[in-house]
Amino acid sequence: MNNQFHTNEIIDVCLLAGKIMLQNGAETSRVEDTMVRIAAAFGCDESHSFSTPTGIIFSLDGEHPASKLIRVSQRSTDLHKVTLVNSISRSISSREMTPQEAFTRLKQIEKAGMGYSVGVQIFAAFISSGCFLIMFQGHWNDFIWSCIAGGLGFSCLLYLHWLLEVRFFAEFIASLVVGMVAMLFVQFGWGGQLDKIIIGAVMPLVPGLLITNAARDLIAGHLVSGLSKGADAGLTALAIGTGIAVAFVFL
Repeated sequence: MNNQFHTNEIIDVCLLAGKIMLQNGAETSRVEDTMVRIAAAFGCDESHSFSTPTGIIFSLDGEHPASKLIRVSQRSTDLHKVTLVNSISRSISSREMTPQEAFTRLKQIEKAGMGYSVGVQIFAAFISSGCFLIMFQGHWNDFIWSCIAGGLGFSCLLYLHWLLEVRFFAEFIASLVVGMVAMLFVQFGWGGQLDKIIIGAVMPLVPGLLITNAARDLIAGHLVSGLSKGADAGLTALAIGTGIAVAFVFL
């Protein structure tokens, strides 16, 4: 009975670690490798993990085989949490943590709000939009207009995600706002290069991490996760492009 209880504790630690990583932007191969390493550090050399963007299955073989599934319904980007989970994994591998201590620490990480504040995120989108314009060989005269369009579009994205939680609709409306604001600046004679302003302003909306993880998963042989993440990124890009196209139709 004690061995069975210990097995369940190990599975709970592995699943929680995998869930935190998957929810915060880690690629599938890293999630599965971390879970297997944690189980091996606790003395369970025969373990199996299967992760997709929406769920994780983990099982242990041996005298008391057991399997559990956990659902992952919300995903965002917080690589600091991924780093903290990796740090805990290394501590477990060094025999510095028991399953109970590791589970408690992982629960604290899961509940902690470690992301940047809304104001900081909007300011980062504001500045990066102008920087992307310059990177794509835009004129310095359009720097501030790209910043404003990008900041307004990203603010709209955050608000709609908080208000509706409807996938792809927020990206569509945010890109529509970016396109209309950029075209208004050009029509009033304030902005010069419409294409560069729009390109710079929509870059904060582009799912760059999702595209990267999709490619890495495909290269690593995780075809289900790679294709699903690629489809997710493709639909997001389609929503952004559609928003810009609709803005051209209106104006």
